[in-house]
Amino acid sequence: MLFSPLKKITISLSLFAIIGISVGVQQSNQTPDSEEQRQSYIVSAENLSVLRENFAQQNIKPSHILPVINALAVELNAEELAQLNRQQDVKVTRNHKVSLSGKGWGRRKWQPTSDVVDYISADGAHAAANFGDNITIGFLDTGLEQLSGLSSDLYGRDKFWGTYDAINNSLSNYGGEESGHGTHVASIAVNSDYDAYGKIYGVAPNASLVGIKAFDGEGKATYADVIRGIDWAIQVKDQINLRVLNMSFSGPVRSYYWDDPLNQAVMKAWQAGIVVVASAGNKGPDPMSIGVPGNVPYIITVGAMTDSYSKSYFEDDRLATFSSAGPTVESFVKPEILAPGGHLSGLMALDSQIVTEHPEFHDGGRYFEMSGTSQAAAVVSGVVALMLNQDPLLTPDDVKCRLVENAQMAMNSSGELAYSVFQQGAGVINVANTLNSTSLDCANVNMDIAQDLAGTAHYYGPANVDEQGNFFIEGMSNLYQWSVSDELDSDGGLIWKNNLGTDGGLIWKNSLGTDGGLIWKNSVGVDGGLIWKNSLGTDGGLIWKNSLDTDGGLIWKNSLDTDGGLIWKNSVEFNSAEPIAVNNWVEQQ
Repeated sequence: MLFSPLKKITISLSLFAIIGISVGVQQSNQTPDSEEQRQSYIVSAENLSVLRENFAQQNIKPSHILPVINALAVELNAEELAQLNRQQDVKVTRNHKVSLSGKGWGRRKWQPTSDVVDYISADGAHAAANFGDNITIGFLDTGLEQLSGLSSDLYGRDKFWGTYDAINNSLSNYGGEESGHGTHVASIAVNSDYDAYGKIYGVAPNASLVGIKAFDGEGKATYADVIRGIDWAIQVKDQINLRVLNMSFSGPVRSYYWDDPLNQAVMKAWQAGIVVVASAGNKGPDPMSIGVPGNVPYIITVGAMTDSYSKSYFEDDRLATFSSAGPTVESFVKPEILAPGGHLSGLMALDSQIVTEHPEFHDGGRYFEMSGTSQAAAVVSGVVALMLNQDPLLTPDDVKCRLVENAQMAMNSSGELAYSVFQQGAGVINVANTLNSTSLDCANVNMDIAQDLAGTAHYYGPANVDEQGNFFIEGMSNLYQWSVSDELDSDGGLIWKNNLGTDGGLIWKNSLGTDGGLIWKNSVGVDGGLIWKNSLGTDGGLIWKNSLDTDGGLIWKNSLDTDGGLIWKNSVEFNSAEPIAVNNWVEQQ
């Protein structure tokens, strides 16, 4: 059945009536300059109706209504905030600035070839006529330009649902993109154009797409805008079969994953049946550089690798130096998987802001070459569309299970990991193996997302650190240890190998428990306001619990002092001006 762009967007616009979204929410009242300075907050409460009534009594109008996390975004001064706390039990978080991750340096390249599809072995799926049909991918980004390759599929059918503008709470038939980032990311996943050799550019060229614009032309946004975009995706998912949500952005970790309101919305999307794919971030190669929302343990977080400009020679493939590494603050292994993220060609309009600033990286036609984990995440989003087209009954956990179990880890000639699991996760994605898999129930084992969201249980992963600052996996062999002093690049001769053991390489992703503390096998001593308890084990390890105030959180870092103990510090920096962004330029790789 043929769909015109107008018909598709008309269906989308009608969703406002179905789901009851109110357009044109007024901004908070402005106060005189002499009045105490207001700040934007995200305020959540168990009873959202009572919260709205309390604000109405103070004549304060929210800027965003965020039912997905039972919250409102609102500007308050100190007295108004104090009065609210007297009226109702609330949780208050700063409405942090966010921005996109993954802009990379480019280089001029005329008539680029399609390389990604072959590299990840998706060509077999295309040969079997699996192009991701009937699956919609949402791109929470800077918007989408309606270029050829994005507007229609391989058969000429319209596949563009338009764009929901989460900044202005409106729908449009066009993306209204100024940046170019969102279009580039989307084209890697779903571009239906052919290169000069007749190869398809996109991983899932028949998948439909919808833009969710939460970032401006500079790639910046607020938590409230991003959360409102996620909320919209959850509400319309059944109407447009939105099964995948691509999040190519990253920002600083300011709390445990379960206390971050943006992460709470991401978890709600996963719980609702949407496969969330997030970029790891471009803060590598340092450990513990995974940002928000990639630090959410349930979702699929993607790092980047590169073929070093030799697409037919695999032994010089390597991890991109900019790709963020784990573990997370809660000791989970991240990223879960790698995908090509070096020098990827994608669509970008000539008048986009990125092209205007860096015209030498555009081919003069419609393609721009970039590196970043944003691009790697888009590759995986396209693969997920292929998986769901083949088996629509797969849950998000099933998708994650099969992706990770069938990835290929980088080994060196000595049979050791070329990169640690904290850098490469389970390895590079392999579509052929994934689509042939029948595995279930091997991801997010022993974790209950409903309890996590309700606050009745939170989870920690199996990562640990020894006295020398090296990371390892509890109960696993030395194969899974990361000596952080090692150089990032391997010594060459890489071998990509599946399934290192009978567990499918997944045991290191399970939770250790919900006792509220991490187990650290070292003798650090009391430091940083921690409560130390004796270990139940026999090796003299320690169990710590966080004793900080509710607005704090612990960030541990791999930094040794003179006595060999780890430095523990409260470096959450809730007032940090660093945003979540896409505008993180990295060297082309």
